Amino acid sequence: MSIRMLAVELYRVMKEVKKLEKELKGLTPGSAAERELERKLLEARAEETRLKNMLEGAKSK
Repeated sequence: MSIRMLAVELYRVMKEVKKLEKELKGLTPGSAAERELERKLLEARAEETRLKNMLEGAKSK
């Protein structure tokens, strides 16, 4: 994957993380919807970290 494509994908994931964080604030603590959003947020953050690491690795070459 090119650096440009990595950057575009990272930006998309970062927007998704922000959206999920915002949605999570509006939910009732302990609800099933909150747990589901927390799971999605955890996955999105992991993807964000993975893409950042890939981008850093690609830039250092």
